[in-house]
Parts: sequence; C-alpha cells; structure tokens
Amino acid sequence: MKTAHEIIIAGFGGQGVLSMGQIIAHAAMDEGKEVSWMPSYGPEMRGGTANCIVIVSSSRISSPIVSTFDSAILLNQPSLDKFADAVKPGGLILYESSSVISPSTRTDVESLGIDAQEEALKLNKKQVANMIMLGAFLERRKIVSSDNIMKALKEVLPERHHHLLPTNQQALARGKQIAVESTHAMVQ
Repeated sequence: MKTAHEIIIAGFGGQGVLSMGQIIAHAAMDEGKEVSWMPSYGPEMRGGTANCIVIVSSSRISSPIVSTFDSAILLNQPSLDKFADAVKPGGLILYESSSVISPSTRTDVESLGIDAQEEALKLNKKQVANMIMLGAFLERRKIVSSDNIMKALKEVLPERHHHLLPTNQQALARGKQIAVESTHAMVQ
C-alpha cells in the first residue's frame, strides 16, 4: 500500500508556489504525517521560476529527491512543459488555465485546468489564486484537511496579513467547488 504522495508545485516567483508547498507541509505536520518540503527558485525569485517538491507520507521519507510525482500543480506554460511528463500514470496535473496555452495531451493522468486568476479577481484579491488552486487540489487528492490548511496558513502568513485569512478561506472553498463542478461536468 502506497503511503506517500509526491507533489511538484511550479510557476513564476510571486505566484505563491513556495508558500503553497509550505502550507501543505505545515498542515501535514499538524496531522502527524511525515513531510519533506524542498524549494527551488531562480536568483530573481519574484518573476523568475520557482518550484517546490512536497512529500506527505504516513511513514518515514527515505529521500526528498524525487523525479516523478503523483501530482503536479503547474501555474504557467514553462512549468507545464517541464513537469507534465514527470507525473506518474494515474496522477493529477492541475494547471492554471489562463497561463497555460497548450495543456498536456496525456491520457494516462487526470488533467484539470482552472482559471484561478479570474476566480481570485472575483474575490477582489488576486493574491489568493494559489489558494484556489490548492482548494481544487485538495478536492482531488485529500491528503490533508482544509481545517489544517487554514491553521497552517495562519502559521505561514505574516501577522500583518491575518486580516486576509477569511478571503483565503473563501478562495480555498471556491477551488474545491470548481473541482467538484468539473467532476460533474465530466460525468455528464
């Protein structure tokens, strides 16, 4: 029985790539799971490329270095081009549809595009697009609870931004809702 879930999260710096990984890692630790979070970013950070590998496991993690993933959350075309083929068959590719012009054509994985930027603008806060993506991911792969995500967000988010916690919670819920709606659309 597989006990670990290996995730790559990638995009441009400033899109919340590293914080999304941190939030998953903190939430998993709060649930008593083993965790590895390994960030990687270019020297520019904001505007440059950024990615992180997150492993959540119910048993010890032998190595934080992996080259294939159970899931990929990809926020731009260069990230999709680089990591889509590294997702294991049966895995999940979740991508930001407004930033990805050519989605993956793989048929051996679940692929779901979400226009998180547009949805974030509807909440009047473009910075919560990553939380919309995270909500959709957690609807598809229930590796941690939403309650623990919000608890982790409170730990990761600087206190001066805690007034944004309700908006982040709305964004997380909206992402989950979009993922549910897309499931219903596929079934019909």
